[in-house]
Amino acid sequence: MNSYNVLIFLSGLVIFSYLFDLFAKRTRLPSVLLLLALGIGIRALSDTWGYDFPQVAMVLPTLGNIGLILIVFEGALELEYERSKRPMIRKAFASALFLLLLTTAGIAALLYYMTGADVLACIANAIPLSVISSAVAIPSASGLPPEKKEFVVYESSFSDILGIILFNFIVTNTTFGLRAFGGLGAEILGVLALSAVFSIALLWFLGRIKHHVKFFLILSILVLVYAVGKQFHLSSLVVVLAFGIFLTNADQVPSEWFKQRFLYRDFDKDIEQFHSLSSESAFLIRTFFFVLFGYTVVVAEVAQREVLILGGALLLVTYLLRALFLKLAVRMDLRPLLYITPRGLISILLYFSLPGHLRMPEVGMGLLFVLVLSTCLVMAIGLLGVRGVVRSFGGLDEPK
Repeated sequence: MNSYNVLIFLSGLVIFSYLFDLFAKRTRLPSVLLLLALGIGIRALSDTWGYDFPQVAMVLPTLGNIGLILIVFEGALELEYERSKRPMIRKAFASALFLLLLTTAGIAALLYYMTGADVLACIANAIPLSVISSAVAIPSASGLPPEKKEFVVYESSFSDILGIILFNFIVTNTTFGLRAFGGLGAEILGVLALSAVFSIALLWFLGRIKHHVKFFLILSILVLVYAVGKQFHLSSLVVVLAFGIFLTNADQVPSEWFKQRFLYRDFDKDIEQFHSLSSESAFLIRTFFFVLFGYTVVVAEVAQREVLILGGALLLVTYLLRALFLKLAVRMDLRPLLYITPRGLISILLYFSLPGHLRMPEVGMGLLFVLVLSTCLVMAIGLLGVRGVVRSFGGLDEPK
């Protein structure tokens, strides 16, 4: 394949992804499903024509991490803080935290019951299957009312961050005593302090860049901080989320000293351009990631009876726990929030990060694909307003 064919192929993927996005906005069908189908179709054609790209699986984690940073940052730039939103933010955090813990416990118990594997391995494998993917949830929530859209952005972003914290805690500790939990607390406090210092420093730096290239420089610094933090098993995605929220709400800081020294003349214009750039960059990375993930899927593995049975059981646990928690604990309308719990980019990244000694043969790429595909389909049906899905949970709620 020469360079011109590569250019034709890559530009074709972007054009198809753009058309998929237009189709998704009209039909509420997540474009992720179409990108996965495109990847599977490309795999079928490449097998027929004798092409093979074994290095694709090596590229996925890098693309996924960049996409995760851009999508969380893009979502954070849309979150304008108001005092009246505090109850919603608390609900979103509580939903992300407790549903992550409950779903992880439920899935781990199910894996232990069905496989008899080590308890720690079951928990480690359950976490990637329990995290809400902001890469899928945030774009899919664009057509929701503002309050529910913001709930989805906060909940999915918190779920990503908390999922990474819990995953790192489980895979880096062999014992879970006072020392392990003390280290976890120190890590969280350290990352929060780093986020505050980094956000102020980067805002100061942004106002003093005179070169015409500034936005990709800032994004590169964000990626650098995230990558360095991950090398030390820190939850550096918090820094990305905090910086995005800080930029959007910097003009609300009640200090004239702060505004005079940090809010420069073109600040609002730069934030608008920053948002546009991060949005388009996230679109590009998301396109390639999900097409390549679809390409790596072996259809024969997905169609195995054991995979489908386990996948169905995981779905039942996931939606039952979510329905009960939203109804009884958070006390929010189930529609459409019940359906918006997709698995996607973050689940794939955490799965690839599992150490060899904690991997389970029952939790493979086939099961991961079934869960990603199924949760996206359920979300699509929910966003289309099919009431039968809600009634299947016993008529727990109706839209008000």
